Amino acid sequence: MSKVFSHMKVDLSESMEAETSETGRKYRTPIGDLPSVTTVVGWEKRKFFAAWRRENPFESKRVCQRGNILHEKIEHYLDNDWTPETGEKVDDLTLELFNQIRPELDKIDNILALEAPLWSEATMLAGRVDCIAEYNGKLSIIDFKGSTSAKSRNQCFSYFLQATAYAIAFEERTGTPIDNFAILMTSEDGITQVFEGRPKDYAKALLEAIEKYHADQG
Repeated sequence: MSKVFSHMKVDLSESMEAETSETGRKYRTPIGDLPSVTTVVGWEKRKFFAAWRRENPFESKRVCQRGNILHEKIEHYLDNDWTPETGEKVDDLTLELFNQIRPELDKIDNILALEAPLWSEATMLAGRVDCIAEYNGKLSIIDFKGSTSAKSRNQCFSYFLQATAYAIAFEERTGTPIDNFAILMTSEDGITQVFEGRPKDYAKALLEAIEKYHADQG
């Protein structure tokens, strides 16, 4: 039997329009046009990934499509709108990745936000957070990742900065502090990984990433 998730959604309904250029993505927010969280925390590796996409166009497209479909199904599952048993069928790879990560998804409950817009005056960043909810009973920023292969904790460092930025923005907008993040990753080599941490431990590194981005922007 599929789990039924409880929702206590916070009103974060203001829309954000996105614009992508050679320098990354920006969002139009009520406090101005702000760079995206993912652009800033991934700034130092942008040239490496741009080169990889040029050299591997088909794999790049495949990975992007895989991520979009997987995220969509996870969001609908947490919204009690879809399960593999009762919903429309998906491709075999997406189904495999979803079933691998499903036991971790079932540890989520009391959901405050799904794919919600966030921005911050403290960081002057904006983005859309995958999920804010209790994970194993702890209020957390939760991010879902699909991967070709398992990753080390060091390889996921930018994800931790991303979660930290969302924790800062959520507290700023709602007054609710978030002391935990959980990165849930499912990979094509059959491995599911969970990386947890405390946003406050990564605040300094996030600031350094922001400063680096603006220094390069002049």
